[in-house]
Amino acid sequence: MMPIQWLTDELLGQIYIVHVFPDILFQTYIFTLELLRHLFFTFEQYKKLLGYASLPPGLAFAIAGLGSGLTEAVVVNPFEVVKVTLQTNRNAFTEQPSSFVQARQIIKTDGLGFQGLNKGLTATLGRHGVFNMVYFGFYFNVKSILPVNKDPNLEFLRKFGIGLVSGTIASIINIPFDVAKSRIQGPQPVPGEIKYRTCFKTMATVYKEEGFLALYKGLVPKIMRLGPGGLYSDFTNSQDILWHSSWDFILLSVLTGNAISSDQNCLCIHSQV
Repeated sequence: MMPIQWLTDELLGQIYIVHVFPDILFQTYIFTLELLRHLFFTFEQYKKLLGYASLPPGLAFAIAGLGSGLTEAVVVNPFEVVKVTLQTNRNAFTEQPSSFVQARQIIKTDGLGFQGLNKGLTATLGRHGVFNMVYFGFYFNVKSILPVNKDPNLEFLRKFGIGLVSGTIASIINIPFDVAKSRIQGPQPVPGEIKYRTCFKTMATVYKEEGFLALYKGLVPKIMRLGPGGLYSDFTNSQDILWHSSWDFILLSVLTGNAISSDQNCLCIHSQV
């Protein structure tokens, strides 16, 4: 019985590694791109609305970024509250509730307000609004100044470099809001006593008790996560992200075992079943 059990487990493991895991990675990759596409779409809508105000292009880009960030924050904040609550749960993984059950429990206990499912909303608004305002404002202004390269590889490096610098600067400016958000939405130092309530008061408390650098905790991993987002900073129109690098197609091909090709506005996956 033991060899059969071992063979069964080994076979299931191979099936998971060869078929299931690549599909999970692929779907995660596509989901991330879909989020980026919707973010850029929101930015484009605000930019069109600001076109009627006759603002300077640089200011219009920054305000459109701010608007898209604030919109994004309102949508994602409840999910952030649930995520942080689950991540700070010290119970064993098998004893933790699902995301839906956790959300329902938060609503039942604390409601939908600023102490419940929308806890830390002001900090999240600052986090996303400031980041997108700086990122989009800096990216499109600098991109319009630096000349376009005819060499596709140099042009990719130009866009990637601008996006990397934009994401890094935006991360440095908005991370105090990120720290405040984590303190507000996370577990309080003394159980049953709320120490961190509002965004700016939380920043002041952290600065007073822990020093200025405490407002920049986690800056390096934040830059590593958000800075390289410049890879997808450009798009062909309001609804289509431009795939800058052939490495994207190589990665997806390796992950899925499918042949992948593209034209200007779409990604085509040819299954090799």
